[in-house]
Amino acid sequence: MGIKYDSILQKFVFDFEHDGGEDIVSLTGNGYQVEAFGRCFYYGYEFAEQVDGAVRSAFIKHVKFSESIQDNPDLAMFIKKAVDNLSHQINLYDYNLVVMPESSSKVNEYMLRYIYRFAQPTLRKMELVKNLPANISFDMDAYEQQYLDDVLENGRARYTEAQKEEVKNSINQMLDLIHKKDYFTIAKDVKKSRYRPYMMQFLKYASKADEELCATIRQQNVLVIDDVKDCQWQSDSEAENKNTSGSTINEILRTLRILNEDNEITIFSLIGRKDLMADAN
Repeated sequence: MGIKYDSILQKFVFDFEHDGGEDIVSLTGNGYQVEAFGRCFYYGYEFAEQVDGAVRSAFIKHVKFSESIQDNPDLAMFIKKAVDNLSHQINLYDYNLVVMPESSSKVNEYMLRYIYRFAQPTLRKMELVKNLPANISFDMDAYEQQYLDDVLENGRARYTEAQKEEVKNSINQMLDLIHKKDYFTIAKDVKKSRYRPYMMQFLKYASKADEELCATIRQQNVLVIDDVKDCQWQSDSEAENKNTSGSTINEILRTLRILNEDNEITIFSLIGRKDLMADAN
């Protein structure tokens, strides 16, 4: 299949029958399975290397914020092909629970409806929603161990104690601002991408019933689905620093594991990269 960007008409052209050198995304195969957090991770599509940041961002917005996927046959087929590809790699009939984050995008809901075609009637749904900003926290111990305690090749500490304190103060100031907000979103409220994996408690169970469901399901298969929110593509001038933090996936797994460590978890994202989770560990 091929999806091209018509720069003159400024629109995306879908061709599900042919591949081409100008395609901006491609369907992934078995070789793109990634081990992340000790679990299997799959994704449906990856961007071609030659695609610039402006086109990537435009396509992500096109996928995530289309008003109606059902009224957009090209986008609907785009999602179906990704799920079909996933179903060829794992047996969706073996899954008991699908978990997804709250999102303004309609992609997750559409993926879920299509997944039900493979997994009814055994599959149950659970949604994790954004927590109150006042409950957001930061894993300072993990961040300090990962970054602030880093050493140079000669064995000397990379940062002085004064520099460490300056960074910690900056993080605490960021948290103070977040706690005063009415609504929290990582993409808008956490400016430095390397802070994102250490933001904690920004997701919670949508209901007490969902929390109890997670606690009672034991030694079963759980599918976590997400759209493309963890692919944060920056501007062309920052292309070398493009970030795929995996923060949302990280927090989903943390939230699930607090109550239950017995389930086998598979993660699926519609669009990603082979190293999607590389910077999240």
